[in-house]
Amino acid sequence: MAQHSSYSDPILDCPATETPRPEELIEAAMKWHFSPQTGSPYWLERAKSLPFDPIRDVRTFEDLKLFPNVANELRDVRAEDLIPRGYASLSDLYGVYESGGTTGAPKRVVCMVDWMDRWLAFSQRHLDARGVPRGLNWLALMPDGPHIFGAALREGARRSSGILFTIDMDPRWVKKCIAEGRAEDAGRYAEHLIHQARFLLQTQDAGVLITTPPLLERIAKYDDLVELINRKIKIIQWGGAHMDADTRRLFQTEVFPGIQMQGGYGSTMVLGGSLERTDAGGTDWCIFDPLSPYISFSVVDPATGHPVPYGQRGQVVMNHISKGMLLVNNLERDTAVRVEPPPGQMGDSVADVKPVASFDNQQVIEGVY
Repeated sequence: MAQHSSYSDPILDCPATETPRPEELIEAAMKWHFSPQTGSPYWLERAKSLPFDPIRDVRTFEDLKLFPNVANELRDVRAEDLIPRGYASLSDLYGVYESGGTTGAPKRVVCMVDWMDRWLAFSQRHLDARGVPRGLNWLALMPDGPHIFGAALREGARRSSGILFTIDMDPRWVKKCIAEGRAEDAGRYAEHLIHQARFLLQTQDAGVLITTPPLLERIAKYDDLVELINRKIKIIQWGGAHMDADTRRLFQTEVFPGIQMQGGYGSTMVLGGSLERTDAGGTDWCIFDPLSPYISFSVVDPATGHPVPYGQRGQVVMNHISKGMLLVNNLERDTAVRVEPPPGQMGDSVADVKPVASFDNQQVIEGVY
């Protein structure tokens, strides 16, 4: 990567506490990612085959549909080619992360330091809004290694003045077991994770539990673990797999009464995603609002690409627009109910997220993540 002074942009570099207008962000991002001085080698080369000029023609949320879905190309692209040239050096890179491999070979994305700052500020605002005190220790039964979730948790716990206890999870191994018809092996692996969580809960102080719905369901089968969690944990953050409304209600009213629950829904392909709306307006739905305008959702009819009416189910399209990455018009492997967004948010909010049965001719296996 060439060494030079880092380029800056008043919109793309605005403080994490500020939110640019959607059109401002889109215009600034198109200039950044498609200018020779600042764009990534990948996008500058890819632009040559686009039947439109991104800087001239892409100005609004609707215009993002002009882009092809390039997510599958990220399975093979060199990570260095995804880094915008406007950054001064590799010291601006937080890490390279991979998708879970649910729909085939993993896809890779780059996460820059400035984006990690922005995402963690968003996450902390949600914890503060729920009254979760700083200084609690976190216990995470989540993937680390090539997965961005682990990196974000490690940094998030540190910034909230807590210790992060982790349990190693390899979700790809579980998916492989299930795909090969070895459900018993997958179950034994999940129990192996639960056993480690028990030991940590018995011996350490933890106030925040982060895990996936399949593992939370296994935890709920053990009275001693439920007792430990109800005694120690202040908030359960769940994500990485879907949770239906009935299960969520059961957890909140009977299994873990008095403990806050916060769901998260996102994708490595958008370097984060959305968090559960604090006030769902009396519905049983868990409604997810993304970090707009940097991350945005559309809920569409996959046959036409047109938005479904509010309240109806469609397939989720995700966009990420920031200084460090551009990936838009990405049809995800999930369906969701389209929900009206809060004022000022770009795109849709979503609820009742579920995976499709197959995607890109691959069976979709959630496993434990």
